[in-house]
Amino acid sequence: MDRKDRARPPLALTGSRGSRILGTASPGGSGRRAVVVATISTLVFFGLIVLLVVNAAGWPDVKHAFFDRSIFEESFPEIARAFLVNVKIFLIAEVFILVFALFIAVLRGLPGPVFFPIRALATVYTDLFRGIPTILVIYILGFGVTALQLPGVPVSPLFWGAVALVLVYSAYVSEVYRAGIESVHPSQAAAARSLGLTHGQTLRFVVIPQAVRRVIPPLLNDFIGLQKDTALVALLGVVEAFRQSQIDVSATFNYTPYICTAILFIAITIPMARFTDWLIARDKRRQQAGRMA
Repeated sequence: MDRKDRARPPLALTGSRGSRILGTASPGGSGRRAVVVATISTLVFFGLIVLLVVNAAGWPDVKHAFFDRSIFEESFPEIARAFLVNVKIFLIAEVFILVFALFIAVLRGLPGPVFFPIRALATVYTDLFRGIPTILVIYILGFGVTALQLPGVPVSPLFWGAVALVLVYSAYVSEVYRAGIESVHPSQAAAARSLGLTHGQTLRFVVIPQAVRRVIPPLLNDFIGLQKDTALVALLGVVEAFRQSQIDVSATFNYTPYICTAILFIAITIPMARFTDWLIARDKRRQQAGRMA
């Protein structure tokens, strides 16, 4: 063999045939196999759990107590009607929380020593309502304020349950807003001020729009928690989904109505959680595209 032929490198093998000869797989095929293996292993895992549960000695009693079909069909319609109260509380409270929490966040960011008392009050409010458990705030407002019998003050337990949720969640959401505001680079505000905008105009037109876009995913996470916590107003006697399920359980001595309530909450919270994940993934793709550009 000629010396030149001996020094010539072998031809590169391309395509799927070359990959098989070299013992390597294309990235697409490897990814598909990984997905198939993960799916099968997940199904096997959950299948084993189901088999373990249904073969347990106490499964017949649990099935009768929690998964009675006749009681489910009987209880579900009225629990679904009561669940509309939860949705109503959630929608009304969400609007007030978005506005009031942003107001608190702006107050905490006011510059200068002259606004120190306002910043201190906003800080005290945030620390206070983040420190007290939500259930205690509902009890204090729902039973304490109504007991004062002040003229012109509503005594509806539904009203005070919603107010308690607004106060508690506004404290949490204001911190989310504040984190978003502080994440905006100071050069943005400096550029706006150099154009002649006042501090309020800078917040309104430059800082807050950028901050809100950045904190949408954590805001949605807070509202998922808010949707679940609307069940706490049942402590004041409001007949919502959880309270209606308690009534049905007391009437039937069966826990299946609790499963009805759980299904309704899952039907709301899981789509919101997946939408939040989609927003987070979209933001990551935008950030990666911006860095590559």
